[in-house]
Amino acid sequence: MKAPFTSLAGFRAVFDALPQPDAAALEAATARNGQLTKPKGALGRLEGLAIWYAGWVGDGRPALERPQVAIFAGNHGIAARGVSAFPPEVTVQMVANYRAGGAAVNQLCKVAGASMTVTELDLDRPTLDFTQGPAMTEDELVAALAAGWEAVEDEADLLVVGEMGIGNTTAAAAIAAALFGGSAGEWTGRGSGVEGAALEGKTLVVAQGLERHAEALSDPVEVLRRLGGRELAAMAGAIARARVGRIPVILDGFICSAAAAVLNTIRPGALDHAVAGHVSAEGAHPAVLARLGKEPILELGMRLGEGTGAIVAINILRSAVACLSGMATFAEAGVAEG
Repeated sequence: MKAPFTSLAGFRAVFDALPQPDAAALEAATARNGQLTKPKGALGRLEGLAIWYAGWVGDGRPALERPQVAIFAGNHGIAARGVSAFPPEVTVQMVANYRAGGAAVNQLCKVAGASMTVTELDLDRPTLDFTQGPAMTEDELVAALAAGWEAVEDEADLLVVGEMGIGNTTAAAAIAAALFGGSAGEWTGRGSGVEGAALEGKTLVVAQGLERHAEALSDPVEVLRRLGGRELAAMAGAIARARVGRIPVILDGFICSAAAAVLNTIRPGALDHAVAGHVSAEGAHPAVLARLGKEPILELGMRLGEGTGAIVAINILRSAVACLSGMATFAEAGVAEG
């Protein structure tokens, strides 16, 4: 679907009338769940996940058949400040690895039965170092949001968004601090593995960015423009597109959650169509999820990004949907109810 906006004002207007889950499908799924051959609540969170999914796809007995994983790649000017354990050229190299099928995300997509798309966002033109000025112009932000929006496949019945961009945990930390308050140190973590003096330097970069743009940080769209990156903006655009199309979303780790938090700050409830796939080992991720009111499905100590934790959670959601739609009811199985 082509993006319905060509300006930031147009993007903001998307949030004026967001669709809600299908009430009839929710009612039907809830009723069916109560009649299945099991004690009430015996499948734990699987039951709630299946009903949530049913409401968003508009089917009281749904199937999960076409999950999409959309990966976005962008380069950051702040990478030149030594905020990552890897050099900026790794972004391009990892995109090539995705296309060759050699990354973790490729293997996990196969297991989850998910299609995978990769969108490169001006990799030869990094964003500006946000300690020196806004990371993106308004036109650059609009283009990145639109790229994310248009990467979502119309036939998808589940979306996971992932990212690749050396330096993007620094951008995510700055966004989280701007949206939720607190010091740079509360939100800045090891990311790709920095520690010691390198971590102190990374924290300083975040603090400098917050100070440089302090006058504009009450506006979440400006937070994204000034402190974010093209791949974070594209993730936000894709998640917004999914909401408009009532496509359920599984959120990945810290970077994805920070991008998604921009949408929830624009309009509380904008992430009702999303669940948290996992809680990552990046220290500030639990705090972001708490602010978003999202309970993670998995806790596996993952911190790779790329959408990997959320992709693993696809299999949990598949299990939930299979039980809701495939189990027999007491009446169908001829089993006496308790």
